[in-house]
Amino acid sequence: MAQGVLPFQIEGESDKSRATSYAGLLPFIELIVRAGLLRAADERVGIRAGVDQGFTDGQFLLGLCLLNLTGGAGIADLDVLESDEGLGAMVRSAELSGLTGRERRAFKRRFHGARMRTFPSPTAAFRYLDEFHDVEGERRRVEGAAYIPPTTDPLRGLRQVNAALIRQAQLQSPRSVATLDQDATLVEAAKREAKWSYKGFAGYQPLNVYWAEQEMLLHSEFRDGNVPAGFEQLRVLRESLSYLPASVTKVRLRSDSAGYQAELLRYCAEGKDERFGVIDFAVASDVTAEFKAAVAQLGPGDWHRLHRTVDGKRKETDQEWAEVCFVPNSLSTRKGGPTYRFLAIREPLEQLDLPGIENQRELPFPTIETETGARFKLFGVVTNMTTPGEELVWWHRERCGRSEAAHAIMKEDLAGGRMPSGKFGVNAAWWAMMIVSYNVAALMRRVVLGGSWTHKRMKAVRFGLINVAARLVRHAGATVMRVCARHPAFQLLLDARLRILALAQTPT
Repeated sequence: MAQGVLPFQIEGESDKSRATSYAGLLPFIELIVRAGLLRAADERVGIRAGVDQGFTDGQFLLGLCLLNLTGGAGIADLDVLESDEGLGAMVRSAELSGLTGRERRAFKRRFHGARMRTFPSPTAAFRYLDEFHDVEGERRRVEGAAYIPPTTDPLRGLRQVNAALIRQAQLQSPRSVATLDQDATLVEAAKREAKWSYKGFAGYQPLNVYWAEQEMLLHSEFRDGNVPAGFEQLRVLRESLSYLPASVTKVRLRSDSAGYQAELLRYCAEGKDERFGVIDFAVASDVTAEFKAAVAQLGPGDWHRLHRTVDGKRKETDQEWAEVCFVPNSLSTRKGGPTYRFLAIREPLEQLDLPGIENQRELPFPTIETETGARFKLFGVVTNMTTPGEELVWWHRERCGRSEAAHAIMKEDLAGGRMPSGKFGVNAAWWAMMIVSYNVAALMRRVVLGGSWTHKRMKAVRFGLINVAARLVRHAGATVMRVCARHPAFQLLLDARLRILALAQTPT
């Protein structure tokens, strides 16, 4: 073939050794095996249980996890992974890891002789995901009403697989306290069946529960776009608590105003949970007319300046906070009941009114005006904690820097931002597979890689580790992966594999 602009020619490679563009996936695959996710999928999901031919639940899970980790956006990208012979060799080795001789022979018989593909075809993957869809549950929908279809057994199994991964993280890095950030996120979708959200576009609105100490997603419930973020938040919280490992003894909850519900706050404050008792919380409160009236009663001496620590130095901000003597009727309790604290946070409103415009458009956030004419943005927080006010405000705001950043990773770095189907159950399974992939990557960054890798986005992980070229060859009866020794990822790969090998294992 003739050369192009640069003095290079392109020729097909005829070498019999197997090349891969994803050498850095090897430790991810080993981590998935070490965590027991393949066996957990086979035992818990159950779609392929009793079927003695074709791909297993574990194989489907592995394929879709690797699709997420490599940056694939749709099911058709499985064919891209299939074309990588070196990756195929890694995956086939992982599938047989830990199996007895009898189990290996039974596994190979599933394909009736010569196996044609390492990964399921896109068509097979679509058929598999379709098994998660509940046709009967869809018939119960009422047009225009918020509705969450019943969780199918296979989808519940995927959540159990994620719980196994959570337990593995807790085993490696034990935490006695679980700070849970409960927050919904919108996923736009151009599917005819997608429901319109309050943002004015059609899509879905999963409700996620993020475990801050482990930096992992404890639970996620896939929902239609028209389901309000505050819908059945207490039920989702209780389901999330059931996924926490036994070694967790204390739970704290943070939420935006979607969690400002009497039922949820009472459950936490009154210690109704049998396992954890009182759950500490800080939740953004609704800024109602009554709340504004209570704030208006505060004097100048009631407000305290918020400070931010920058480079070890404490600096003032333009925001102030104050304790507010306010308890709405919905939270009024009997004598001796739990105590609720309300905090108000105000920030000077820098936007000036345009002269001559009497009826200006209402601002998208609550405001309050003092007797001197000064205007402020106004926010509220309700809590059952005795933490000093300034410390509590910053602790509550940490939710925005963690769980909301996780939303961007789920939708932009992984495949959660593009739904494969108009069927709710198919998309719910696709989302659940992405959640498992997110947690695999989180466990890899924090426990295995560590250091500066802990908070890197997937873009950086792919550039620096996953997308490394290598060649797999047979030498002295063993498979050898040959990576350029001068590449920065070479030593990283060696260290990561040793750390994974040293990880303690927990039963699935």
